[in-house]
Amino acid sequence: MAAKIRKGDRVVVITGKEKGRQGQVLKVMPKENRVVVEGLNMVQRHTRPTQADPQGGIKHKEAAIHVSNVAIVDSKGQPTRVGFRVEGDKKVRVAKSTGEVIHD
Repeated sequence: MAAKIRKGDRVVVITGKEKGRQGQVLKVMPKENRVVVEGLNMVQRHTRPTQADPQGGIKHKEAAIHVSNVAIVDSKGQPTRVGFRVEGDKKVRVAKSTGEVIHD
């Protein structure tokens, strides 16, 4: 099945503590139905010193968000659902609100 949200897409969080904030998708985890969005859903990790990181300490990183809680941002900056259309011999993603093709 084709992915509605892909790495590099601009998305907006539609529910939860980060509601209304936008960011770029860094990672998609289709088996878990989750995405990691740049700068959103930040958590703290307490890491012990290692050879790679001799300092250790508290590190901030993005945690995954369920894919149902984010929506792709269309050309007007509004959240939209994603549909599919066959153009020629290619299957392309289409914004439901505007009908425009979502480019990768």
